[in-house]
Amino acid sequence: MTSFDSTWTGMVPVDDTALAVTDTGGPGRCVVYLNGQFATQSYWRRVIAELGSDYRHITYDMRARGRSKRSADYSFEANVRDVDGVLAARGVDRPLLVGWSYGAPVALHWANRNPDRVLGVVSVDGAYPYDFSYAEERIRRLWRRSGWLLPMLARLGMAAKMSAEQHAQSNIELNGIYAALEPVLDSVTFPVRYVVATGGNLGGSRDEMESMRASLTPVLARNPYIKVSAKVASNHGTILRKDFRAVADAVRALAGARDREVG
Repeated sequence: MTSFDSTWTGMVPVDDTALAVTDTGGPGRCVVYLNGQFATQSYWRRVIAELGSDYRHITYDMRARGRSKRSADYSFEANVRDVDGVLAARGVDRPLLVGWSYGAPVALHWANRNPDRVLGVVSVDGAYPYDFSYAEERIRRLWRRSGWLLPMLARLGMAAKMSAEQHAQSNIELNGIYAALEPVLDSVTFPVRYVVATGGNLGGSRDEMESMRASLTPVLARNPYIKVSAKVASNHGTILRKDFRAVADAVRALAGARDREVG
């Protein structure tokens, strides 16, 4: 693992909670990483090690995830607002946002509202304009059955410190965000690079996940700011572990392109 001598770790207060944040510091381009829906910042360690000290890396646990505190508000909008809180606390301007799964639409929505404040977005198998609304009852059933496991899963970084109903509601809300993404993607005026996985995922079959990924194709044809950087062999859940180099390559390529524009 790459060593960063100036790393800061601490709690950043936002609204009624506090987020556990890690900032490696350094003079390089700042990359802010946004986690999967119930994951923790530890999932990014391979990407960060691959990119090394040429970049400044900021990771954090979302509300009720990892070491962050509980909140009365676990909405998607709260998580978008929290990006502002972390950036302000760490004095960051024009970051490159990298989001996996849930973190991808969080990154995209924040960047679309702040196009002059973002270097670009790398979407890691997330932020597809696909309508999952038909799966609402399946989601509720899955989380009800998993309820007794949640405390253990939270300790493993695979669930939040939330009830089964709150987990389900977060999933259902996210499906609505995905279903409404097409106009957001069409209005993008900053570079977005997708790293696309293959195969299924917990709660989604291979065919279902591939249909979701295919929903991006018409957007790519319409908006030249959005491109696929790589399609990798990993599935949704293993992409940061098995194909972290592809994610790092997308960061390097996007940062390098913006540096050339400035130069």
